[in-house]
Amino acid sequence: MAFEPPRRLVRALGETAPEGDDWLEELPELAREAVERRELTVERVQLPGGRSSLVVLVRTADGTPAVLKLAPPRARPESERVALAHWGGRGAVQLLEPVSEGTEGVLLLERLHPDVSVRTLPEAKALLEAAGTLRRLWVDPPEGHVFETVAERTGRQAKAMRAGADAAPEVAPLVDAALSAREELLDSPPEHRLLHGTFRQSKVLSGDRMPWLAVGPDPVVGEHAFDLARLVRDRVEDLIAQPSGATTTRRRVRRLAESLEVDRDRLRGWTLFRAVESGVRARRVGRERDAELLLEFASWL
Repeated sequence: MAFEPPRRLVRALGETAPEGDDWLEELPELAREAVERRELTVERVQLPGGRSSLVVLVRTADGTPAVLKLAPPRARPESERVALAHWGGRGAVQLLEPVSEGTEGVLLLERLHPDVSVRTLPEAKALLEAAGTLRRLWVDPPEGHVFETVAERTGRQAKAMRAGADAAPEVAPLVDAALSAREELLDSPPEHRLLHGTFRQSKVLSGDRMPWLAVGPDPVVGEHAFDLARLVRDRVEDLIAQPSGATTTRRRVRRLAESLEVDRDRLRGWTLFRAVESGVRARRVGRERDAELLLEFASWL
């Protein structure tokens, strides 16, 4: 079978690929080798797929439905593997293959229902189910972990945000507010837990073992509010389209903070930082519409 990378993946990786990165060109051969090594039967490549990995629906040698996921090193697939192993299927997709020779950048996972995420539910129900799933992931990190911390990740992002503000002075006030919020939040984090890192409704899929399970973590260690912040802006295009979008956003911050026992001001601060960071990054790679939505959303906070 030919493993043609989905357009969405090619476009997303093309926006961030460092010079000389040839992972996309090597991907078809990497996928073929991964399938042969594991004696898998390929059903299809999942479309439109993700923005950082190739997802292939397969069956193992004994006929068990599974998912083969291949990701470039910059997507930190080995960090994802360690986090999934640590969660052990509690709240997240189950890892079917331990670390061994030939597994680098390749994950064999339990098959969920890839076309059914909590985004298919009405908004209020979707937020409730997503929040409940996220709570199960908040555990102490493994002893001697090497996961990135929130301070480290946002430190890298802060440098790019400052450069973005220099190039586009009109976003400077929002960037300044976001960076100030980050500095204040990092002064006294209330906990250091293993976080999903990139949690949103589309990362919660229907399963057979449990109704809803999280997929696609980019794990990081830090406070709960950082993880929850990305969920606040889910369906941002719908929020922007509402005449009461700003009020709805502030109400969402309050309800999510209360339901997961997170400090409301800390959640608001991390939501501001993450929205501005995403907006500046979207502008940098030419996704102007996304940038407009995210930066308008951030201005409501």
